[in-house]
Amino acid sequence: MYVSEWENGKRSISGRYAEILRRLLGVTDGELRGGTPAVVVPMADGYDELLSRIDSASSVDESMVKAFNDQTELLRTMDRQMGAAGLVDQMTGHLARLEDALNFAVLPAARRPVALALAGASTLAAWQAIDSGAVERAWKHYELAKRAARDAEAPMYLAHAMAEQAYVLCEAGRPSLGVELIRDAQRTLGQAGTPRLRAWLYAAEAEMCAHADMPDDCQRALDAAMASIPPGSEARDPDMLSIFLNGAHLARWRGNVLALLGDDDAVTSLYGALDVVDPSFVRAQAGLHADLVQAHLVRAEYDDAHTHLRQARLLASRTGSVRQRRRLDLLSARL
Repeated sequence: MYVSEWENGKRSISGRYAEILRRLLGVTDGELRGGTPAVVVPMADGYDELLSRIDSASSVDESMVKAFNDQTELLRTMDRQMGAAGLVDQMTGHLARLEDALNFAVLPAARRPVALALAGASTLAAWQAIDSGAVERAWKHYELAKRAARDAEAPMYLAHAMAEQAYVLCEAGRPSLGVELIRDAQRTLGQAGTPRLRAWLYAAEAEMCAHADMPDDCQRALDAAMASIPPGSEARDPDMLSIFLNGAHLARWRGNVLALLGDDDAVTSLYGALDVVDPSFVRAQAGLHADLVQAHLVRAEYDDAHTHLRQARLLASRTGSVRQRRRLDLLSARL
C-alpha cells in the first residue's frame, strides 16, 4: 500500500523508509525523493540518456574544440578591456558546456583536447572571480583547472593554474603559503615549460615573496625572471595562450614588486612600463597607476601619488575591479 501511495505522490517517504530504500535500490536521497517512479523500480531508460550524452560528446571534434577556444579568447579580450563583472553568466555557461563535453567523453584522444580547453577557460574564469572579489568561486575554478590540466596531461597548464591559485592565498592574507604553492608549481613544471612561462612563474614568485616580506628571495626570483624572458616584443606564448609577457610587461611587473618592497627604483621601472603599455589592457593600466601611487608614497611625493590615484580609480571603475578598488582604498588611506 505504501508503495502505491509513494508512486502516486499521496504519501511522502519517511526518513526510516528512505534509508531502507536507498540501500535496497542503490540511489541517493536526492534521486529517491526527486522522482517517485524511480523510487521503487530504477528504470533502465537512464542508460539511453547516458549513451545519448556519450554519443553527443564523441561528436566534439577538432572544429568544436576550436570553437570552444575561440569563445575563451573572446571572453579574455572582453575581460581585459571591460572587466569581469559583466561576463559572469557567459563564463559560467561556457564552463558548463566544456565540463559537460569532458564528463561524457570516453577515450583519452577525445578527452585531452577538451580537458585542455577547459583548463584554459577555468583559469580565466578564476582570475575574473579574483578580480570580482569572489574568492571561493576563484578557488573552485582553479581546482577545476588543475583537474582538467591533469586529465589533459598538460604540465604547463597545471603549473600555471597552481601559481595563479597562489594569488587567492595572498588575497586571503597567506602570502607565505602562496610562495610555497608557486614553488611547487615550478617543481611540477620541471623543464617542460617554455622560457616565457618560466619567466612568468619566477615573476609571480617574486611578487608573492614581496608580499611575504622575503626581500632576498624576491630579488633572486626577479633576476631569474629577467634571465628567462625571451627577447623581442612578442608577448603571447603560443604554447600557453593565457600568458602575455615580454620585456616591457616584465619591467612593469618588476616595478610593481619593487614598489611593494618600498624600493626607490620602482618609479623608473613603472614610468618606463607606462610608456609602452598596450592601451587595450585597461585593467593592467589601472594596476600600473596603482603601482605608481605606491611608489610615490614611498618617496613622500604626495602630489604625484594623488595624480595616479585619480587615474587608477577611473580605470578601475571602467573594469569594475573589486580587487583593484580595494587596493586603491588602502593606498588612499595613506595619503
